[in-house]
Amino acid sequence: MKKYLRLCWLALVLALMYLPILILAAYSFTDATTVGGGVSGASFDNYINLFANESLRNMIFGTLLLAIGSALLATIFGTLGAIGAHYSKKLSKNLLNTANQIPVVNADVVTGFSVCVLLIILLGISKDSFIPLVIGHTVLSAPFVYLSIAPKLKQLDNSLYEAALDLGATPAQALIKVVLPQLIPGIFSGFMLAVTLSLDDYFITTYTKPSTFDTISTYVVNATKGSQTEIKTALWALSTLIFLIVVAFVVCINVIPGRNKEKKDEKI
Repeated sequence: MKKYLRLCWLALVLALMYLPILILAAYSFTDATTVGGGVSGASFDNYINLFANESLRNMIFGTLLLAIGSALLATIFGTLGAIGAHYSKKLSKNLLNTANQIPVVNADVVTGFSVCVLLIILLGISKDSFIPLVIGHTVLSAPFVYLSIAPKLKQLDNSLYEAALDLGATPAQALIKVVLPQLIPGIFSGFMLAVTLSLDDYFITTYTKPSTFDTISTYVVNATKGSQTEIKTALWALSTLIFLIVVAFVVCINVIPGRNKEKKDEKI
């Protein structure tokens, strides 16, 4: 009975998580104008409109460029911060860890408004320069990169770094050639998390973006308020593509390492 209840609960949770996405994906391949509306046949018009519409193409390209650029900056700052905290004294390390946790649990709307007040109102930096937007997304993502790398640093064998110094390497050479290669999995995870956070952010983007620029999140919100049916249904296709890309990526990072390990074991 307990096993049956556990399976039912798991099925319910999975249905709540994935059923809405699957319904949206199904409607993206039809000629329906509303989810739940009448369907007269299958159609790829939503996907054609997605790439034929210039404003949608510009929005997607701008969102990806912002996500990758801010993620690179966040990865650099988060990595340096995690390494610096790891090799600091206990008091400094605790202070840095505590300071890093505050932006993680802080509401995005507070972070976005704070960045807006500091950079745009007090420092007078124009939104049209994209500087407030990039800084806002970097500030949002860097603490999560820090948290992705910190566990890897705890697993690190510090004697390797010390051995490199004893063998004549400078601190910079020891860091680049000994420490960083062992942190690559954490750095990659932090980078991908930063990209996801940037793609998903709405509040910080709303406060700091130029008036003529939209990311996927702000564009979707504005489109749902309008009456352009073609744009709304094209966004169904965009949501489906994003979901499929994420699924493919997750499958690859979980399946490929396992297969490589099996091949190595077979050779041994």
